[in-house]
Amino acid sequence: MSALVPDTVPSLAVDDPSFSITSEQVHAAREQSWYATTPYGIAVLRYDEMSRLLKHPKLRQGSVAWPAHNGVTEGPFARWWASWILNKEGSEHHRLRRLMNPAFSPKLIGGLVPRFQALGTELVDGFAKADECEFVSEFAEPYAARVIAIMLGIPEEEWPIIARESATIGLALGVTFREELPRIEAALANLYAYCDELIADRRAHPREDFVTALVNASRPEDGRLDDTELRDAMVLLVFGGFDTTRNQLGLAMQTFSQHPDQWRLLAERPDLGGKAVEEVMRVNPTVRWVTREVLEDFTFQDLELTAGTTVHLYSESAGTDPRVFDDRFDITADRRPHFGFGGGAHHCLGHFVARSDMSEALPLLARRMPDLRLLPGATWMPDSGNTGPVRLSLGFTPAS
Repeated sequence: MSALVPDTVPSLAVDDPSFSITSEQVHAAREQSWYATTPYGIAVLRYDEMSRLLKHPKLRQGSVAWPAHNGVTEGPFARWWASWILNKEGSEHHRLRRLMNPAFSPKLIGGLVPRFQALGTELVDGFAKADECEFVSEFAEPYAARVIAIMLGIPEEEWPIIARESATIGLALGVTFREELPRIEAALANLYAYCDELIADRRAHPREDFVTALVNASRPEDGRLDDTELRDAMVLLVFGGFDTTRNQLGLAMQTFSQHPDQWRLLAERPDLGGKAVEEVMRVNPTVRWVTREVLEDFTFQDLELTAGTTVHLYSESAGTDPRVFDDRFDITADRRPHFGFGGGAHHCLGHFVARSDMSEALPLLARRMPDLRLLPGATWMPDSGNTGPVRLSLGFTPAS
């Protein structure tokens, strides 16, 4: 894993099903050392060290080997996973990023903001009960899936297909990956068919929209996205955009329920929606850690790292590091950047979309759902790599 580790360095049993990555145990370890040992490699716990290692030239994206770790080395899913821009390095990563960036331009996404606002209003109006809701199924899931439908220009009523197939593909991130592979690859095939139809339509009938921008992506020095790259990228964007927004909205409601003064302030100051997103993602990100792999031996501070070592960078632990942040949750504060969207060369390509749709949703929810409180019965994904609520019942006083 690494060279000699001092006895004073804490060890975290992250393979224990009861382990929580946001626990006091992790925060106590952060005060003892900037890193901890784990069964999976090194865990980086402090802000400054995470910031530096995210950009370190001797580390590469670490999730590329996940299918192989689970015995999945060939087939449609393994090929698609290897195609991810997230798992590309060097010139190939930069080429794909340059080609895809224009589809995520503020101009294109900004034009969709009124649709996001109308969607949020419609969903709150549709709550089955006037003073409570099951937030995941009644808001977060349809909102995230319909935002994707709006971006792709497909009928919004087809959002359950996006949600269902994306959630099934998400099983690949869990410990039952190998057992669920047939279902995962069937869902992948369905999303490929969706994207193939969209690509063909925009080639025949171009529009001023996200899909057309991807279809037409080209640069003299980079060529263009070929057919395989285009469909692989679109499927990834559907899956990643849905999963992250759904989870992060649920985590935001959990956080604001613990800070009623900030919830009231957000209702009064919808202009703080953007800062609310940043503050929630600092203290309660859905991406709990960012994974890197050591490419060649090097020494970082007091630690010798050997090639092949896995380095997990804990985003919540870094985002609440008392060396950098005070202990307030404050949506008016100016903060150093959080790591909820990763960082360095692999900073999330779709971050502007997520920031835009969530910064519209949260002020609307604050205005329409005053006196927010958690009700019994919430269930959660494990508090590890990616997390969020499976069910989240919320009570509130209906707004007049």
